[in-house]
Amino acid sequence: MTTTFPDVSISTERLVLRAFETADIPAHIEMMNDELITAWTPVPHPYTREDADQWVASIAPAERVAGRGIAFAVTEFLTQRLVGIVRLRRTNWHALSTEMAYVTAPWARGEGYATESALAVAQWLFRDQKFERIEVRTPADNTASQQVAQKIGCISEGVLRNAWIARTQTEDGGWTDIRTDLIVWGLLPEDLEGVAEQMADAGGYASFTDWN
Repeated sequence: MTTTFPDVSISTERLVLRAFETADIPAHIEMMNDELITAWTPVPHPYTREDADQWVASIAPAERVAGRGIAFAVTEFLTQRLVGIVRLRRTNWHALSTEMAYVTAPWARGEGYATESALAVAQWLFRDQKFERIEVRTPADNTASQQVAQKIGCISEGVLRNAWIARTQTEDGGWTDIRTDLIVWGLLPEDLEGVAEQMADAGGYASFTDWN
């Protein structure tokens, strides 16, 4: 039985999702130091060049090789600039299920890139990798992340109370930890039926075009 994801790239109408490259490091550092990403994710703060080097050279590639998941650098097709990350983690190869997480760079928000890239990965997982379930976990107050989950067809399945540590900025400009609930979303293959068409009809982008 296959227990690792293939080294692939996924193309949509506007985006290319691929493995991280050394050239991504400056934009990656800038993105991961954004206030919203600091608040809602457990990334180191400040996020340093050393952190970025380890992510690109070691952590992200090891996720795929070890069978735990896969990390995609989301880049604009026209400019090749890094605009986000879609990551699969905690993959269960027996159950054919995995957890999806995503972040968007501050310079790329409001363009629908998170929805487009997350939907593309979901389509690839279900159609090509024959997975049966994707789970998304969003902090209770992270409405932007919840909207992405809803747009790609996820169904809210419940709340994990007091299960996450987020961060909030203090008056002196520092950060302090706060506990919050996690909303659990589930996505099954049948949940994707008609989602791309609905996005296109609403003036968004139908996501999947190709992977190789």
